Amino acid sequence: MPESRLVSRRVPNEKVLRKYSADNNIDIKIVSGKDYADALQLVESERASALVLDDVLLFGLRANSRNPSSLVIVGDPLQVEPYASMVRKDDAEFKKLVDGTITRLIRSGEFTRLYKKWFESPIPPTGVNLNMPMSEPLRANLKSRSDKPAQ
Repeated sequence: MPESRLVSRRVPNEKVLRKYSADNNIDIKIVSGKDYADALQLVESERASALVLDDVLLFGLRANSRNPSSLVIVGDPLQVEPYASMVRKDDAEFKKLVDGTITRLIRSGEFTRLYKKWFESPIPPTGVNLNMPMSEPLRANLKSRSDKPAQ
């Protein structure tokens, strides 16, 4: 019987999961949910054994689930999705302001403080806590900022 996994209608995740399955010779049956809530329900009801999504989405779904302690986020990432800021192409002054602000937030420790506030602490108004520690790749990115697109 194939090991069941779940992808919530996100083509990139399904492609990555199919490649992982082939590369590791694992028989995986992929089922899809209508949306993230439906995908989570399939796991909670044991109609699927796992949900494969970006880490921040998984942490959010778990934190807002009926029984967060019954769900665990495991394993190494199958891929890393870069997040970025986008500014107008020909506005050097605004880009300089954005770069300077991000640099100031990182150097002052404010970025880490804000990260802890929104990802590792209860979030108003409901008090949900994502309990999402900062990843090593993000820590490394904070040390080597770049305005180059991810490859």
